[in-house]
Amino acid sequence: MTSPRTAGPRTDGARPKLAVWKFASCDGCQLTLLNCEDELLTVASQIEIAYFPEATRATVAGPYDLSLVEGSITTPGDAERILQVRQASRRLVTIGACATAGGIQALRNFADAEQFRSAVYAHPEYIATLAESTAIAAHVPVDFELHGCPIDKGQLLAVLTAFLHNRKPPIPGYSVCVECKRRGTVCVMVAHGTPCLGPVTHAGCGALCPAYGRGCYGCFGPQDTPSTAALAGRLAFLGMPGRDVQRVFATFNAAAPTFRAQHERQREEAG
Repeated sequence: MTSPRTAGPRTDGARPKLAVWKFASCDGCQLTLLNCEDELLTVASQIEIAYFPEATRATVAGPYDLSLVEGSITTPGDAERILQVRQASRRLVTIGACATAGGIQALRNFADAEQFRSAVYAHPEYIATLAESTAIAAHVPVDFELHGCPIDKGQLLAVLTAFLHNRKPPIPGYSVCVECKRRGTVCVMVAHGTPCLGPVTHAGCGALCPAYGRGCYGCFGPQDTPSTAALAGRLAFLGMPGRDVQRVFATFNAAAPTFRAQHERQREEAG
């Protein structure tokens, strides 16, 4: 996670311009902004929504004070367009697992994308794609990363407010386990032996799955200091087959460095 650039707020009295951009993604994180409902009018009164195709065809030319970017880089065209977005943006925040960790489409990173293309398309020569799906930060400087699949509405509003007031967003880096403790949820792994990625997963969902007796699936990606090897050992102790331990680190955040490294370690151990 990177810190916001040091730059003061606008002094010309105009509302800051907000742009929302889509790359390879399902649009779920953009919809989180639209689903703010009660807060959306307040947001619109403080920020000029200058570019947001998901919400309106009307656009205002840049440069933009803040850009929210959803989606990963998967094609040569994406790689070129993100450079243009960065150039037009005073600050750039990536939102969601696709933009921060390659997304579910980063599963291609563990195989031969050329084989996939040949198997799926009748004329693969017309399909332009990159060998890997990568996070936005692998291509341009990013001022802040907001995790989640999809992101949390409250955290998104906190990020928008922070950038409006030129301060660091108050997004914690601790794990889902802290959220379980705060809501009084009994640990599903300790009490019931349920496999759970909560100890290594970034907080933000409010510990939704453990609250219903299910283990965490890692939707919010790795927390700031994840001990993936220790958790992998615990999952194996609970009876999870090595193949399944390998898989749990290659889902929504497959290209997150710590999750990817653990996935590859499990694959090597499996032979």
